[in-house]
Amino acid sequence: MRGILYEQASVLPFLVLTVIMGGLAAWQMGRSIALTWRPLMIVPVFAFLLMLGVRFLQFAMFNGTLLSLHYAIVDFLVLLFAAVLGWRMQRADQMSTQYSFAFKKAGPAAWQRKV
Repeated sequence: MRGILYEQASVLPFLVLTVIMGGLAAWQMGRSIALTWRPLMIVPVFAFLLMLGVRFLQFAMFNGTLLSLHYAIVDFLVLLFAAVLGWRMQRADQMSTQYSFAFKKAGPAAWQRKV
């Protein structure tokens, strides 16, 4: 997987910075966007900005490549997945709580109309 997902000799910097720290920040970012009832199309914009920060930390802390399109896309996709998941989970909670007369939860990240 080295060369596809991460550029360092070890997978640890990628897991710690991008997946764990960046993923948790992206998940919380998606939740906060949903809490303010903003649409899903705003999430990629903020995920891109968060990706820039994660790429800088990879560069500054682990001597990674700052301006690498390949690794920027990988980081962006990981962060976007976490942010969309946080947005969907929060929106499912909101829809089933705010509009409980019309919707019910259909899973951790989904809702459906009541019949």
